[in-house]
Amino acid sequence: MGKIIAVILGGGRGERLRPLTSARAKPAVPIAGKFRLVDIPISACLNSSIHDIFVLTQFLSASLNRHIGQTYRFDAFRAGQVAVLAAEQAHDSDNDGWYQGTADAVRKQLHRFEANDDDDILILSGDQVYMMDLAAFAAHHRKANADVTIAATRVSREDATRFGVMKVDDEALVRAFAEKPKEAEVLDDFAAPNAPEGLSHLASMGIYLFRYEVLRTLLAEDQRDDFGKHILHTALANYRLASYPFTGYWEDVGTIRSYHKVNLELTDPIPELNLFSEKSRLYSRQRFLPPAKVGEALVQRALLSDGAVIGDGATVRKSVVGIRAVIGPGCTLERVVVNGAGSYDFADTERAEKVPLGIGEFSILRDAIVDRDARVGRGVKLLNAAGVANYQDEHIHVRDGIIVVPRRGVVPDGYTF
Repeated sequence: MGKIIAVILGGGRGERLRPLTSARAKPAVPIAGKFRLVDIPISACLNSSIHDIFVLTQFLSASLNRHIGQTYRFDAFRAGQVAVLAAEQAHDSDNDGWYQGTADAVRKQLHRFEANDDDDILILSGDQVYMMDLAAFAAHHRKANADVTIAATRVSREDATRFGVMKVDDEALVRAFAEKPKEAEVLDDFAAPNAPEGLSHLASMGIYLFRYEVLRTLLAEDQRDDFGKHILHTALANYRLASYPFTGYWEDVGTIRSYHKVNLELTDPIPELNLFSEKSRLYSRQRFLPPAKVGEALVQRALLSDGAVIGDGATVRKSVVGIRAVIGPGCTLERVVVNGAGSYDFADTERAEKVPLGIGEFSILRDAIVDRDARVGRGVKLLNAAGVANYQDEHIHVRDGIIVVPRRGVVPDGYTF
């Protein structure tokens, strides 16, 4: 039995997640105050003793590449690697240029994996939030003697239009597949019998396990670009496809609203995504920061990351406070995600900016995201009282009704929205 090689897809342009993706790749976007999205699939691999990991990157990948290089280093006594494979130019005209889709990205880098015919290739997304036992997934794949296994979760009829949906038989083998169906008759046809109420369809999670020789043959014979739209349909006609029913927490973080929701759910008393699990640890870069420091403040249902400072008289409710985030005295934060900062500027009295890093005193923020290294001045009110769905000016963006202060953005004293 061969080894498992993990391939993490770095994602496309991330247009729906802008402005969080205006200067970074989706997998580099912060999550839970101190992690990056890419830490989730890498950690899942390491927790499952999968140590051959490749991350395929393309768009705005500098910070992602730096994070991976600074975080995941194996010692001299343990074999393994977390290697970044960026899109590259090549002499071969058939292997030249940008990745055109998920399957095209893997096709162009397949020769880098140094896989054998008895190995399995695990395809993971770099922009999803979940905790999965990938060893159990691999065991299911091999027990089913499958050529391809697709991780699957139950979704509502409405959500089924955003995913690939499957029909499976009593042995959990895939018998039909439809990518993002919109037609009522197709949705009716793919509704699962005896499904739990409100979860009528079985959807692909975009997590696949291929026998290497099968993947190599598929990518050679079908030159199209996407796994969900193209390769899986070809595989269904010629190979044995199994589904792996996953019942744990899983979210596709594709929009500002879903990103905001996923972060705030982590502040629940018992969140579905358990960051405190000893068996499913979430790894990230070691920064050697001081503990969070809280003055005479009111903090309710919040995550406070290393190095955060909460000033006297501040109120923080149902919020995530990232590394080195400074929340000034008298501030009020309700349902706010603060992604923190790469440094402090307490002693920088000669700085050119009039507004210091963090959130200035007596500012009030509600239903907002303050991205990394942003500066929010004194007496700012970001409330979106008018309920505007989409808006943009030189200081803020509004997406799906959520206010976003972009990375390195500056909101001047007294600004109100």
